[in-house]
Amino acid sequence: MNKNLWLLAGAQGLFLTNNVVFMAINGLVGLALAPLGWMATLPVMGYVLGGALSTPLVARTQSAFGRQASFQIGLLVALASALLCAWAVMDRNFWLLVAATVVAGYYSANGQLYRFAAAELSAPAFRDKAVSLVLAGGLVGAVLGPNLAVRTKDWLGAPFAGAYVALALVALLAMALMAFLRFPPAPAPVAGADRGRPLSVIVRQPVFIVATAGAALGFGVMNLLMAATPLAMQVCGFAFDDAALVLEWHVIGMFAPGFFTGHLIARFGVLTIMGVGVVLNIACILVALSGVDLHQFLIALFLLGVGWNFLFTGSTTLSLQAYRPEEKNRAQAAINFCVFATMALTSFASGALVTTQGWQWLNIGSLVPVGLTGLALVWLAWVRRQAHNPA
Repeated sequence: MNKNLWLLAGAQGLFLTNNVVFMAINGLVGLALAPLGWMATLPVMGYVLGGALSTPLVARTQSAFGRQASFQIGLLVALASALLCAWAVMDRNFWLLVAATVVAGYYSANGQLYRFAAAELSAPAFRDKAVSLVLAGGLVGAVLGPNLAVRTKDWLGAPFAGAYVALALVALLAMALMAFLRFPPAPAPVAGADRGRPLSVIVRQPVFIVATAGAALGFGVMNLLMAATPLAMQVCGFAFDDAALVLEWHVIGMFAPGFFTGHLIARFGVLTIMGVGVVLNIACILVALSGVDLHQFLIALFLLGVGWNFLFTGSTTLSLQAYRPEEKNRAQAAINFCVFATMALTSFASGALVTTQGWQWLNIGSLVPVGLTGLALVWLAWVRRQAHNPA
């Protein structure tokens, strides 16, 4: 770990603080302001939909201005959108809240590139560990996010308006951190230089397909269950403080393994660790289906977090095998678009299912993407075995 990696890990932690607070409160604020109950998670969906729509623009910004300037632009958007969310809550304007979260998605699209930037700040042999350790910076968000939401929710009278203002202050702190971070200079463009393979060729590789599926479906399942948890717990009679505790342990599960996931990948192989992530997701669903006591919510969400870490860190590491340096912006934008599109779908489905079908059926339905992820890993293992042992 060098100075730049530590700073990037700090920025990752503040990025996750933003994400955790948004996931903790957007559904509850949406439920309070929405014209109809099934619209409750539209602000959650707006955040990830904004991320999906922003990925092409972020890729162009990264190419034109470099990592640091692009990341600072994302933080400026985070500052402005958080204040707009606070205004929407004070004005009790549901659709302004949804629009503000769509704008905030631009910051999310930027923040999702922190993990790729980690690989550029380390020696090639250390890249898998650098990705894992920067993701571990999310532990800051695990602790700070839920506690920030609890302590600031009543600041301005309107429920949770103060939490959005607090996120604006978090964005300012992240901008200060980013100002001290130094990325390696991008190679100067050379006329006639090889720009790499077309995106259509890159995305057809089995390794790219499985890396993208692991990231998108892993994030989708995590988002499906996490976004619904505060609503499900409210229906079960739990206070917001209980939901914040569950989300805190969920995010600890997401990022605490980052201190050793890279070592596990180096020792056992990336597909094996991703497979363990699938098993942990199944364990999460089984615990969630066993009952709705506080400890069952907490254990299920903790297992979901660890499973996500193994799948997402593994997918990011696997994706590094799918593109060349000159192809990174296009390839990373394609991966992130698939992640955000899946998250947008699951954010909407989360609110619609938990308010109409209930927590149990939501968990049963999540077995489908978990199973598809497992099948994708088996397929890539088979493809690689065939390549090494042709008939």
